[in-house]
Formats: sequence, C-alpha cells, structure tokens
Amino acid sequence: MSKVLLVSSGKGGTGKSMISVNLGATLAQCGFKVLLVDMDMGLRNIDVYLGMENKVVYNVMDVMSGVCRINQAVLRVNGFQSLYFIAASPIKDERDITGLHMQVLCEKLRDIFDFIIIDAPAGIGDMIDVAAAAAETAIVVTEPDSACLRDADTTERYLRDRGIDDIRIIVNRVNLDLMNQGFLPGIDTIMDLFTGPIIGWLPEDDNIRVSTSRGVPIVMKKGTYLEAAFMEIAKKAVL
Repeated sequence: MSKVLLVSSGKGGTGKSMISVNLGATLAQCGFKVLLVDMDMGLRNIDVYLGMENKVVYNVMDVMSGVCRINQAVLRVNGFQSLYFIAASPIKDERDITGLHMQVLCEKLRDIFDFIIIDAPAGIGDMIDVAAAAAETAIVVTEPDSACLRDADTTERYLRDRGIDDIRIIVNRVNLDLMNQGFLPGIDTIMDLFTGPIIGWLPEDDNIRVSTSRGVPIVMKKGTYLEAAFMEIAKKAVL
C-alpha cells in the first residue's frame, strides 16, 4: 500500500524542501518508487534542488485544473531510476482547487508510486489544507530557535486539528555549542514541546547549502554522516 507524506514547517527557510528532496532520494535509493509533489505555489524550490529547473513545462496546478495529464507533469529526476517530481506553479496561482482535488490526484498516484511526498507551503491556512488533504503522516520541520519552535508547535496542533494524527518532527540546523551555552533552547526543552516524536536532529552544515545550490541531493554523496542521518529519518518516518 502506498503512503502519502506531508512535509511542512511553521515558517519559511527552515529547510523543509531540502528535507523533502533528500528523504525522497533516500527512499528511491532503497528501491522504492517515489514522487515529490511541490505545493509551494509561487515559491517552488524542488526543481532547483534536483537540478531540473530547465525541464519543467507543466505543474501540479495544471494537473489538478485539467490543463494536462498527470504523465505530462511528472518528471524523472536525472541520476535516479525511481525518483520523480511534479513542480509547483511558479506564481501564486488563482485557479480554484480544494482538498478534494488533492485527494483525487493522490488516489491516482497511489497506483503508480510507493511513496508520495508533498512539500507543503510554510505556515498554516488554505493551501496547507489542500496539500494535507490526502496525507496519512506529516513531518514538521523546525529550527531550534524560539520563534521557529513556536510556529512549529502551532503547525503541529493545526495539522492534528485537521485529522492528521501521525506527526513527526525534524529539527534542522542544530548548533550544539549555542544550545550548551544556553543561547538556544536545549534538547530536553525541544522534546517536551511537541506531541509527536522527534525523528531527526540535523546539524548546521555548509555541505547541505552547497548541495542544494548545485541541484544534487546531499545523500548522493556516499559514506557521509548526512547520508546515514537521512536513512535513519527514512526508517523512523515511513519504513
């Protein structure tokens, strides 16, 4: 049975799309057929992080509004046999879509893919309602500063109110030195904040920034601690 996973965040810039890409790449390297769906309309990044920005013709809004067929919008990622994506619209699209559109789309995609990873817009509101409509599991991505944590807590509660009970947390850009000096909330404080389990602590690492700029998922580099970290996240998130 295929699984639909939502990746969300309380605010932009926490690394949500980077995590979506590398989680999808990890699952694809495990032999699963994976589709990344970018729902961050007007602020899409999945295509850039995959090095596929020049390949996009149709987007997810075109699919849900009937402008094109699913197979016209789905692109296989270079360097992978079983990783695919659908781009978001490059602008804030005014076409009227609802959660039902997403449910219908995901039902069709379930026949093709083992995992469907939906990269949601940051924050709460109508578009995350649409993005989350078909998801069984959600990951909320945060950074370990007070503002991000508060917004992530709000997002977790928001998603639970909308019927998603299986919610996991990833803390990105962790700086243990600042935590130990008391300049950032500590690990125990962060763990006590959320109802769902924390499935990953990713340190601040310039290699991640380089990989997204180059359009190559960081997990493509074998034998690194980041590859191992994303494998553990994949196991705790969906495997």
